[in-house]
Amino acid sequence: MTPTELAALLRAATQKVFQAHDLDADLLPETVVVERPRSPEHGDYATNIALQLGKKAGVNPRELATWLADEFAADPGIDSAEIAGPGFVNLRLAAAAQNQTVATVLELGADYGRGSELAALNVNLEFVSANPTGPIHLGGTRWAAVGDALGRVLSARGASVTREYYFNDHGEQINRFARSLLAAARDQPAPQDGYSGEYIREIAETVVGNNPGVLDLAEDDCLETFRADGVELMFGHIKSTLHEFGTDFDVYTHENSMFERGLVEQSIEELKASDNLYEADGAWWLRSTDFGDDKDRVVLKSDGNAAYIAGDIAYLKDKHDRGANHLIYMLGADHHGYVVRLKAAAAALGYDPEHVEVLIGQMVNLVREGKPVRMSKRAGTVITLDDLVEAVGVDAARYALIRSSIDVNIDIDIDLLRKQSSDNPVYYVQYAHARLSALARSAADLGLTAGVEHLDVLDDSSEGDLIRTIGDFADVVSTAATLREPHRVTRYLESLAGAYHRFYSRCRVLPQGDEEPGDVHTARLALCEATRQVLANGLALVGVTAPERM
Repeated sequence: MTPTELAALLRAATQKVFQAHDLDADLLPETVVVERPRSPEHGDYATNIALQLGKKAGVNPRELATWLADEFAADPGIDSAEIAGPGFVNLRLAAAAQNQTVATVLELGADYGRGSELAALNVNLEFVSANPTGPIHLGGTRWAAVGDALGRVLSARGASVTREYYFNDHGEQINRFARSLLAAARDQPAPQDGYSGEYIREIAETVVGNNPGVLDLAEDDCLETFRADGVELMFGHIKSTLHEFGTDFDVYTHENSMFERGLVEQSIEELKASDNLYEADGAWWLRSTDFGDDKDRVVLKSDGNAAYIAGDIAYLKDKHDRGANHLIYMLGADHHGYVVRLKAAAAALGYDPEHVEVLIGQMVNLVREGKPVRMSKRAGTVITLDDLVEAVGVDAARYALIRSSIDVNIDIDIDLLRKQSSDNPVYYVQYAHARLSALARSAADLGLTAGVEHLDVLDDSSEGDLIRTIGDFADVVSTAATLREPHRVTRYLESLAGAYHRFYSRCRVLPQGDEEPGDVHTARLALCEATRQVLANGLALVGVTAPERM
């Protein structure tokens, strides 16, 4: 019995109690909260439903807890229900109900942990979207890992997810990039507002190699060649780097296409027609204050050029036109102002602003020997995705970036992530999977197979703790998807690995010497197989490999 199944059972039992005592059943929450007590002595699970509803129903919470405990204990899946404190109910599951989790995992396999509660969402998930003017820096690398993991978690709970990269190829930064490439090709210093680093020189040399005589062209033609070819080469590198990092996108949208396809002009005309755009001081302004913004925003400047927000508005409309009903933008720490702005734009276009969601991520620092790593040799001024992967590998980099909530700054300790010890979180989890895989190979050599026919023999406290931890997985994934917090999956995996290591130190799985294989061996082998499956499922959700050997 998983926590979700237990919560449903408790709700049904609570409803029966309310009906029996003529209480208002409308007070019942949609979901009964079920938690694991900190101390195993207090039971397998606990609920505060009596405390939550007692006063509202006009009943002393402890008296309500007494009625509930009697009803809970009457279910064959619950071994005991005891009242604690002012109205908590501590529960112990019957062995058969608890151990059924093992059989469920083995039956569902890779589908264990999946659900359908988000099936109504058609999510457009935009992340990374770094400018094609340089390699992806650590902030973008964090989004590459977290965004990909979030897409996997949302999909696991039923959402349809389109992963999208917004390719910023329209604006002054591209012109600065082109001028920087041209300067490098001419062996001149980078412009004052330009870009530098070895990658600029490499791209410039490639452009010249692909276009003999380019430096002899008229200045405008020469600059345009460096702009077009340079952007294509840079973005090719970005896409290749992301793919090697395990992050791929369904759609790459060019900002410039918003203008070339006339979408910016169309959205502006639509807003004018709805009177959500007005003219003042020669410019056209969005009435964004009507939708919660702190000031109205210029959409069309007095010189006739579109402001940056014009592209955002057209892009937002384009996403909806392609079928998305929920938009998630993953932006850097310097983009707080975009939250209200994007919601206001959505409302002005007639969309529900509640379905525009902006996630803001904080900074990442790289640390070696306790000191910050400051500069990339290739990029010149920043640490890049390539630098991090070169230092610790893809798995360790992804795991470390996903492991913390996005709203906190994180330090990536290179020395720690290189350690093959329990101090290294990703190694700790992957080692548990590799250890279980080795155990499965040893069992196969002995001719042993996992069996679920005698799971009732799993009565050691460490076995119970491991089974209950396995049972938590679906709820963890559901919560991670609902709260947009994939780091919950990594923390859960560490908890599961810990529960397995404790079990393994107490319980012998395979027979030794002349010992005859018995029910306890096949049952424990089933528990190990279930643990290995959940570890693999969880690692897959964060895009980290589940190694068979280490």
